[in-house]
Amino acid sequence: MAARYSIVSLARNAFSHHEGWPRAWRSPDPKERYEVVIVGGGGHGLATAYYLAREHGITDIAVVEKGWLGGGNTGRNTTIIRSNYLWDESAGIYEKALQLYEGLSRDLNFNIMLSQRGVLNLAHNLHDLREISRRVNAIRLNGIDSEILSPEEIKAIAPILDTSPDARYPVLGGSLQRRGGVARHDAVAWGLARAADARGVDIIQNCEVTGILREGGRVTGVETTRGTMMADKVGIAVAGHSSVLAAMAGFRMPVESHPLQALVSEPIKPILDTVVMSGTVHVYVSQSDRGELVMGAGIDGYNGYTQRGSLPVIEHMVAAAMELFPIFSRLRMMRQWGGIVDVCPDASPIVGKTPVDNLFINCGWGTGGFKATPGSGWVFAHTIARGEPHPLNAPFSLDRFVAGKLIDEHGAAGVAH
Repeated sequence: MAARYSIVSLARNAFSHHEGWPRAWRSPDPKERYEVVIVGGGGHGLATAYYLAREHGITDIAVVEKGWLGGGNTGRNTTIIRSNYLWDESAGIYEKALQLYEGLSRDLNFNIMLSQRGVLNLAHNLHDLREISRRVNAIRLNGIDSEILSPEEIKAIAPILDTSPDARYPVLGGSLQRRGGVARHDAVAWGLARAADARGVDIIQNCEVTGILREGGRVTGVETTRGTMMADKVGIAVAGHSSVLAAMAGFRMPVESHPLQALVSEPIKPILDTVVMSGTVHVYVSQSDRGELVMGAGIDGYNGYTQRGSLPVIEHMVAAAMELFPIFSRLRMMRQWGGIVDVCPDASPIVGKTPVDNLFINCGWGTGGFKATPGSGWVFAHTIARGEPHPLNAPFSLDRFVAGKLIDEHGAAGVAH
């Protein structure tokens, strides 16, 4: 009987357009006033709202998004998660994020499809080997898992990788963070949205912020395409458009926006069960749960706000992948896209206060935004609720560019992702 009911239900829903399905979160009309308005309905904005409600009991919150939820960088990345960063400050905040990721499906009661399949960084020359050794030692001193592998150990993990000594870029060794991996990006956004909504947060889509309201050096609210929303505090988490929102508030940010491109191949049977990265060849590759090979490389060299790909970057990316995996040569590309990343001079984020009282900003994650999502939201929520940064994000203040206390992570993994 149960099997028959399941078949009937499947057949009925196969021809539906989701009529009668319960909404995962509400779609409320905006109120005139909130305690907190979060600008940006991506992973960082949603995580901030969720942790404000869960950790600090603040539920009178609006998350405003100019498009659809998760339609920016949250839905335009390559889903890699790791915490193997060089400097102590970076290690602290990314490790917090990874720890939160490890329990996020349980906390949200929503499967984010976390797959801790490991992140493997390759060394192709003597300099690479020395740099990997330095980084692994620094990472382990911070209590984070990382290990050095020989070419034979790498071959055992990724048999399809070309480790021949005659290769153009021979694999001499590498490092591995076994707790690293991937998660489903849209599931992270949906899970956070549903959990925040359940705690009373208003998620307002198709609502573009057109102005930041101030009075006497203090933020008072935001102007939007759906009306004015007054607020005691405002948090900005809009990734590549951070400098645009900052200009609305009357100050400049030391960030540049660049396109970051990626692509996926046609789906194939499971063949690669880890994430492989190479800074020298300049590509990183993983395989999705649907069988697609997901590839990315570095940011475009020009500034821009485009979400489209370009042929030269795709050609470089595919050529690099062929050097490592000749077996992929006959695969066809299925689709490609671009995201907009904002990059600081030291390739580290800005999470904290701004020159405008009660206006806070979370930006500059560059190519590392998705992996930081829950940790970023957790510390940003603390900063907004308390009016002061958490020790984990205190080093990432805007003031560090005046004091010269930069956190240089340009070589965080040797390749953007």
